[in-house]
Amino acid sequence: MLRWTITFFIIAVVAAIFGFGGIAASFAWIAKILFVVFLVVFVISLIMGRSRL
Repeated sequence: MLRWTITFFIIAVVAAIFGFGGIAASFAWIAKILFVVFLVVFVISLIMGRSRL
């Protein structure tokens, strides 16, 4: 999931460099959402891993 976040972030940066503001904003928004989802899943996996000990 983190790989997808990085991919969308890179696409957003490239689109911003070439002047596609709307597309860059869309890809940056998707990257932010994916990063938040990644963090939530990561925290849940940490909590579930500790409860098994």
